[in-house]
Amino acid sequence: MRVDTKVRSSPLRRRLRRLGRLERAEEAAAFLAQLERELGVSGVGVRRRAVVRDLLRHGFYEHTPEELAFGARVAWRNHARCIGRLTWDSLVVADCRAVTEPDEVAGRCFQHLREAGGRGAIRSMISVFAPFRPNEAATPAYVESRQLFQYAGYPAPGGGILGDPINAEATRSAVALGWRPPAEPGRFDPLPLLVRDGRERRLVFPTPEDAVRQVGIEHPSEPGVAGLGLRWYAVPCVSSMILTIGGVEYPCAPFNGHYMCTEIASRNLADPRRYNLLPEVAEALGIDRARDLLWKDRALTELNAAVLHSFRREGVTIVDHHDASEQYMRFIQREASEGRRASGDWSWVVPPQASSACPVFHLPMEDRGMVPNFYQSRAIDGNGLFPSYDDRRRSRARVRFDRLRRRWYAWRRIRD
Repeated sequence: MRVDTKVRSSPLRRRLRRLGRLERAEEAAAFLAQLERELGVSGVGVRRRAVVRDLLRHGFYEHTPEELAFGARVAWRNHARCIGRLTWDSLVVADCRAVTEPDEVAGRCFQHLREAGGRGAIRSMISVFAPFRPNEAATPAYVESRQLFQYAGYPAPGGGILGDPINAEATRSAVALGWRPPAEPGRFDPLPLLVRDGRERRLVFPTPEDAVRQVGIEHPSEPGVAGLGLRWYAVPCVSSMILTIGGVEYPCAPFNGHYMCTEIASRNLADPRRYNLLPEVAEALGIDRARDLLWKDRALTELNAAVLHSFRREGVTIVDHHDASEQYMRFIQREASEGRRASGDWSWVVPPQASSACPVFHLPMEDRGMVPNFYQSRAIDGNGLFPSYDDRRRSRARVRFDRLRRRWYAWRRIRD
C-alpha cells in the first residue's frame, strides 16, 4: 500500500470552524445547560465552571461518555437536511475516541457497517473518533471518503464515466495510492476507504466483503429490470462530515440511518450527474420514449417500486417517501410539544419524487443553524452554526446582547 507523503497544508484545518476561546466557552455552557434542562442531570453547574475554565486556559476539554452520547443525538436532531429524525433519541453512539491509528480507525469503520447492517434491520448508529485539539500540531486520523462504502467511477474508453461519476476523483486518488481495480471494471465495484492519519498522509483500505450487504434490484412484475444488473448497498453511512458538540470538533464521526427509496432510485441511479439510468430503465420497461412525453415519470415510479420491492425482499430496512414525509411531520409535532422549533432545509427534506403529494412540500422550513450539529466545512455551512436561545425565556436586553454577539462572531469568522 502506497502512502502519499507530500502534504503541503492541512485540508482538515481549512475545513474546521475557527472559534475563539470565548466562543467555545459559550457553546460549551449552552450545551451543558441543554443537557441539564432535557435530561435533568445534577451537578451541571460545577461541571460547567470546570469546562469553561479548561477552555479559557487550554482551549479544549474532554466530554464525558454521557455528554458525548447526548450531543451526538442532538446533533442529528438539529441537522436541517435530514428527513428521518423522528427516532433521533434512539441513535446508537459508539465511543471510539481511544481508537487513533489509521488501520484501527478503518477496522472500526468496517465494524460499524457490520453492526449497523445486522441481518437487514438497519440500526441508526454513529462512531465518534478522537476530537481535534486546537493546541496540538498533529490532527487526529479521519476518514476522507464521502461515505464508508461507495462505488467506483472509472474513465470510460468512449468518454464519460463507468460507475458512479460522483466518485471519479476518489477513484483516481485510490488508484494513485496503490489500489488496483478489478481486471474487468464494472458499474458497481466497491471503492476502498480513504483515511488520513495524524501527519496528513493518505492511506487506502479495501472493504472486506463481509462488511457490506448489497441488494440486487429487480421489479416485482417487469423481468427486464433485473436484466440491467443493478444493485445498491444497504447502509448509507456518511463519513465526511464534522460533528461539533459544545465547542469541541470531531472530524471523524461516521453515522448512518436507513435509506428512503427516492435516495437510491430518483437520485443515485437516475440523476444525470450520477448513474443516469432512466433511458435504460425505460427501455427495459418497454416505454416508448419518442411518443410518451411522461416517460421519465413512469420510469422513475417503476424504478422506485423496484428498489422498494428488492430491499423488502431481502429484509433490509427502507422507507418510501410518503411514509418518510409523515414521519417528519410527526417529528415536527413532537418537537413543538417539547417547546422546540426544529430546523429544516426545504430543498433537502422534500423528496424528489411526487413532491407536492407529500405533506412536507407545504411546510415552511428554516435552517436555524443550531449546535450541536454536523457540517461539511466552515466555508459551506460551518460558519453559520451558533448556540440557539430562541426556545428559552430570556430578557429583552439579553436577546439584544445575544444578537449583537452573534453578529460579532459572524464577522470574525468571515474575516478569518
